[in-house]
Amino acid sequence: MKRDYQDIVAALDAQINDRVVLVKGSDLRPQPVRWLWQYWLALGKLHILAGAPGQGKTTIALAMAATVTIGGHWPDGSRCAPGNVLIWSGEDDPEDTLLPRLLAAGADAERCHFIKGAMRDGEVVPFDPARDLQQLRQEIERIGGIRLLIVDPVVSAVTGDSHKNTEVRRALQPLVDMADACNCAVLGITHFAKGGQGADPAQRVVGSVAFTAVARVVMVAAKVKGEEGQDTRILARGKSNIGPDDGGFEYHLEQCEPIPGIPASRIGWGKAVQGTARELLTDPDDAPQEDTSDAAEMLRAELDSVLWTNSEEAAKPLKAAGFSKKQIWQASKKVGVLRKKDGMKGGWLWRLRNATDVAFTMISPEDSTEDSEDSSFGNVEPSESSGALESSVMEVL
Repeated sequence: MKRDYQDIVAALDAQINDRVVLVKGSDLRPQPVRWLWQYWLALGKLHILAGAPGQGKTTIALAMAATVTIGGHWPDGSRCAPGNVLIWSGEDDPEDTLLPRLLAAGADAERCHFIKGAMRDGEVVPFDPARDLQQLRQEIERIGGIRLLIVDPVVSAVTGDSHKNTEVRRALQPLVDMADACNCAVLGITHFAKGGQGADPAQRVVGSVAFTAVARVVMVAAKVKGEEGQDTRILARGKSNIGPDDGGFEYHLEQCEPIPGIPASRIGWGKAVQGTARELLTDPDDAPQEDTSDAAEMLRAELDSVLWTNSEEAAKPLKAAGFSKKQIWQASKKVGVLRKKDGMKGGWLWRLRNATDVAFTMISPEDSTEDSEDSSFGNVEPSESSGALESSVMEVL
């Protein structure tokens, strides 16, 4: 009987100690976000850097690490406070790949630390982010001054199915907690899933959507066609819960020899660019053909062959369906949209071609004038050439 009583008391004590911890808002002190690189890397937060293979994601991360170690300048010209960096890579060797790239970027090797393994029963075994974070946290505290932790690839922190939302969230939480406790920015590197061109780049991150949901900032890197048709690489913000979620920087990969006989790649930063990640990283030709067809069908349903419709109103359903401005523009050309200005200060009006428009164009093209709003081809939008319009007419025929 006495034993039963003791067990009951112990159980009651356990219930009292096991409780939900609450805090009143009045007991909290509002704090600003602590930035390592303003609007790009925040101290105490998890970040994701994603992109297709060959875009230099690891080299970008190492360029950021190098900037931290020397207190250098970020691509936007702002200065970084110097600090230590910690790097774990399950894909690249520190001696023949990571350190040469860091030196190529101008890093201070004394401030660079690499995770080579973990001690288990007196033996060195491969480091497992999903298992060894507590020991890693102890090392971070021992080193002191760690401002940036790179985990490559971040999917290695997930022990379960990386495509299951609940499992990914649970697996990433210790990483999030460590970032907060150690006051460092954690940057996880990952890939784009195959396919998905034309979609929001932040939604193309491989695995569960929890990777982008848990991260406070998602950066994406991709190669696109520049204004003059040349290949251009862009690093853009695909998502941010703590600052602007647009804008980016052009960059290119350079080869050099930081040490004679040891070649390495590094990042050469270019100009700042404006726009969302989807606008910056999606070329019209990237969109799958079925997406273009779907957009064309939706746009055709919104327009009339007699009545003019405001272009913004016509495009709303397509934007809501996730189509980009470039995809909508391509769809408008595919269905042969006619355009004219709604007065001097009005917006653009769109409508579909009809048989009269085609016959009029083929018989008397000289009768259409740019100044007449009644003309089917009057006041064409600046980005549309007369040649493209003529091509569209031929497609209708």
